[in-house]
Formats: sequence, structure tokens, C-alpha cells
Amino acid sequence: MIAFLALISAGLAIVFGMMRVINLAHGEFVMLGGYTTIACVKAGWNVWLAMLVVSPLVVAAWGLLAERLIIRFLYGRMIDTMLATWGLSLLMIGGITLVFGSSAVSVPAPIGGYQVGDYQMGGYNLFIVAVATLLFLVLWVLLRFTRAGLVARGAMQGPEVVAALGYDPRRVYMLTFAFGAALSGLAGGVLAPLTGLLPSSGGAYIAKAFITVITGGAAVISGTLSSSVLFGFVNQFFSFEAGPVVGELAMLALAIVLLRLMPQGITGRFFRNGT
Repeated sequence: MIAFLALISAGLAIVFGMMRVINLAHGEFVMLGGYTTIACVKAGWNVWLAMLVVSPLVVAAWGLLAERLIIRFLYGRMIDTMLATWGLSLLMIGGITLVFGSSAVSVPAPIGGYQVGDYQMGGYNLFIVAVATLLFLVLWVLLRFTRAGLVARGAMQGPEVVAALGYDPRRVYMLTFAFGAALSGLAGGVLAPLTGLLPSSGGAYIAKAFITVITGGAAVISGTLSSSVLFGFVNQFFSFEAGPVVGELAMLALAIVLLRLMPQGITGRFFRNGT
């Protein structure tokens, strides 16, 4: 669950942290990555190529198109951006329903389970943990030790900082949105074998991702990871003790309490450098 929350939140954390854009179609971006993987596998493509390469590229291209046609005209207008991306999410739901139908579709997990003593362990679950760990390690290295990371951290402070570094803020925002979309596509592709997908699956992704990102605070990496660990533990503990519904409610209740006590998020007051 911790890896699941970290994966679905990474793209949203990048876009919101750098651009302050609330993308209500984020869940549908994740869903599109999952459907892309399923479509590629059904067409006879290699599942690893589909989930790790094709899905991120397809969703990145879709995100770039959305940024050029919609988002770039609405920077600095948060309510308008929310309404526009909500409309985009409805459009994507309708398009997915038209192409794939309204019934659940899935793809088999490419890694089987294995036995540890008296317990059966899911091998693919460990793969998801490994992907999430590697993804955040790569993001940390990029943000801390590369020129692109310097520009990204500048963008988190404001467009005037990006301009002072010699870059066009709108171009940086365009590439950022496409990169965030690619991360969403990766998450959707990797998570596709876990459960069946429906055109309405994006709603579940967006709710959990927003709770994780907003509660984590200003720091993209440490904030997202800390809230993922906290919410993942709480969700699984209460799900094990009282059922999945109680686990979801416990996450929501914890988010409300944390935001009431720490309006800037878990790391908002401690991490100002974007990581």
C-alpha cells in the first residue's frame, strides 16, 4: 500500500509542487496508463515493454497535448484549471468507455507468487515496491544533483526564479506537466496487473493521490514519501482489523486531523528546497 500510494502520487506531486496546478484528471491519467498496458498486451506486445516504456510515453504525449491545448491558458487561475481538468477527466472517461466498454478488463501479473514458510507471498507486489523505491531514488538524484533539478526547484519558488536562471517558465511548465503525466502513466501501467480496470477507476486514484500529496506538504519527495508511509500503514492496519472500508475511512480521518494541525502539510515547514 505504501508503494501504491507513492506511485500514484508521484506525478501529481511533481505537477502540483512545481506549477501549483490542481489536475483533477490525474486519476484518469493513471487509468490511461493501465489501459495502454492492457491494450498492448492484448495486441501481443511484451508486458514489460508495455508497462515500463509504452504506457509512460503514451500518457506523456497525452499530457503534453492537454497542456498545449488547455492548461497553458490557465496558469495562475486555480479554479479555472480545476474546472477545465475536471472536464478533461469526463472526456477521458467517455473515451475509455467508448473504446474499451464499461466492463472490467485486466492483464495477468507477469511475476507469480512464492512460498515463504507457511505463507504465500506475491512476487509482483515486491516488484511494485522495487519500482516505487527506484523511482523516488531517481527523482531525488535528479532534483539534488542535476541542472534540470535546479531549474525544477527554482520553478517551485516561482516563474521569476526560472526566468532568472535563463529559462522560459512556460516551456519549463510544459515539460513538467508532460513529465508528471509520464509518471502517472508509469504508475498506471505497473499497477494494471493488480486489479481489473473500469472507466471509473480514476476516481479512486485521484482521491488517494490528493490526500497523499496535500498532506505531505511542500517537499515533493520527502513529503510524498512520509505521507505514503503514514497512510499506507494506517490503511492496512485498519483494513486488517476491521475491513477495507474502515481502512479507507481511517485514511480520510487522519488526513483531516493532520491538515487541521499542520495546514502546510507534514513537511511544509521543514523542507523548502523541493525535496
